[in-house]
Amino acid sequence: MPWREVLDLYDLLDDASASGESVAAWLRKQGVDDVSVTTVQGDKGSTDFVRAVIPGSRGRLAGGDVPTLGVIGRLGGLGARPERIGFVSDGDGALVALAVAGKLGSMARRGDQLPGDVIVATHVCPDAPTRPHDPVPFMDSPVDVGAMNEHEVEAAMEAVLSVDTTKGNRIVNHHGFAISPTVKEGWILRVSEDLLEIASQVTGRLPAVLPLTMQDITPYGNDVYHVNSILQPCTATAAPVVGVAITTETAVPGCGTGATDLASAESAARFCVEAAKSYGAGTCELFDPADFDRLTSRYGSMRRLQTMGA
Repeated sequence: MPWREVLDLYDLLDDASASGESVAAWLRKQGVDDVSVTTVQGDKGSTDFVRAVIPGSRGRLAGGDVPTLGVIGRLGGLGARPERIGFVSDGDGALVALAVAGKLGSMARRGDQLPGDVIVATHVCPDAPTRPHDPVPFMDSPVDVGAMNEHEVEAAMEAVLSVDTTKGNRIVNHHGFAISPTVKEGWILRVSEDLLEIASQVTGRLPAVLPLTMQDITPYGNDVYHVNSILQPCTATAAPVVGVAITTETAVPGCGTGATDLASAESAARFCVEAAKSYGAGTCELFDPADFDRLTSRYGSMRRLQTMGA
């Protein structure tokens, strides 16, 4: 279980001086050798993008045929300083994704190397701005979603789990985590049965599903409502994307402090680790290719929803 990783990272990230370099140093201690940090300046400040690669025994990096999984931690920022003191609810996406990277690195060092490569990407910003949102305020980000997609979504990712705090709504009233339907090239597809099974296995409970609307899978900046940024990676890739939403029973502001439930973060991280194991082993699919081909042959492409439209 990635409890130690979650605890250590929470302590590391709940810091006014948290940085990509401090995270990279921690990841290297866990056995993740391939870690890079890129600092990007935006209109509202700067943030550090962190990228970690955990090679698989039969993955693409080793010349194998096992597909690569991407795990993206989505957030505006870890903190809203100086407006708010401490780690904010919105930081859970980075916390979970980085815990996954640390756990996979530790596993590989102990001899439990996964079959496929896993790429983990997120960003570290302890002083992001906030912005209004209904029903509760959201965190903003120093950089826009386009910059996040540029630095977090890679062509090498053949399937993506996008982890994000999803507490500022009244559509999923569940304490823990929920998974979304699979989204691919503008299509909202059926929920992956394999991922539902893994969620049940990890939690010992019936799985929770995050409802999606067409608005949620379109790019930010088009002046329509989005539940949050959890599915924004789907606008920048042809790979199937599934949201892993950290959820609560009540609407909690993304800029709220003292709102991170470490048990929920650990179970979401454990889910991602188990999904990575199964995906690399070929026992977990995010979508049915034949079903997708039938949809597109009958109804055409929905890729326009990945763009800003007219």
